[in-house]
Amino acid sequence: MSEQGTLDRRGFLQCMAWTGTGLLWSVSGGVLSSGTLRPGRAEAQGAASTFDFVQISDTHIGFKGEANPDSLGTLNEGIARIKALRPAPAFLIHTGDISHAQKPGAFDAVTEALKGAKAGKVFYTPGENDVFEDGGKEYLGRYGVGPSHTGWQSFDYKGVHFIGLVNVLNYKAGGLGSLGTEQIEWLEKDVAGLGSSTPIVVFAHVPLWAVYPKWGWTTADAGQGLGYLKRFGSVTVLNGHIHQVMQKVEGNITFHSALSTAFPQPKPGMAEGPGPLKVPADQLRGMLGVRQVNYVQGQGRLAVVEAPLA
Repeated sequence: MSEQGTLDRRGFLQCMAWTGTGLLWSVSGGVLSSGTLRPGRAEAQGAASTFDFVQISDTHIGFKGEANPDSLGTLNEGIARIKALRPAPAFLIHTGDISHAQKPGAFDAVTEALKGAKAGKVFYTPGENDVFEDGGKEYLGRYGVGPSHTGWQSFDYKGVHFIGLVNVLNYKAGGLGSLGTEQIEWLEKDVAGLGSSTPIVVFAHVPLWAVYPKWGWTTADAGQGLGYLKRFGSVTVLNGHIHQVMQKVEGNITFHSALSTAFPQPKPGMAEGPGPLKVPADQLRGMLGVRQVNYVQGQGRLAVVEAPLA
């Protein structure tokens, strides 16, 4: 990436993950491998598979633009895909922009719809659209877990430590995501007692790596927070916000951005700015989707499976 915050060809190719139907990324000891997603893959892994969980992002309920006149309909298509997974996911993570500019009733609609996924507990982190009108008051009143209901959270599941970060409360259009000093200090304390072999999964809305700062597709103080995770052997970071699959590896940390269930956005620098991207109707569902993540105990592996709606 150049000093001006734009991507050159080499940097762009390094950052992009291949998109398409059913691509599986596996990370083992820092080495990436890929394979196609086939029906029955989860069953084929058998007893070696510790658990699966699902990431869904950028549902934007309340959006009515030309890029997708039925965001609730495509959300329900994504939920149907989740419901069909075997074995059923242990839980679901929503990485923000639940609503579109806090449209009335959007939080209720998504909460109710996700019950149909039958994916266990749902963990949320906010997007900027979820705190658009009131600075996060409604969101935190509903989903504000963590210290003093700040929305930051962590939990452990079968040997994996999960950390949910909030980087949109100080977000402004065209600006950058921000964690803030208080949250970074909380993160330092949260991981202080963990052994370095503990697998870590971080989820947040705005990318924690410099995807495209010119469009605000990064978090200004992410490096400070991620510095506390460098001693861990396996760290996976999941984000939303940019509505497309991109991936990057920095040392022991692998970053994955997710598809939206509502509408695509342009690739970095390929438009005047970010925003809903209208595509031919027969292409739309190929650019929307959900994600399944599989953890294999003792193998240091997190397999990330993209599942477009098409």
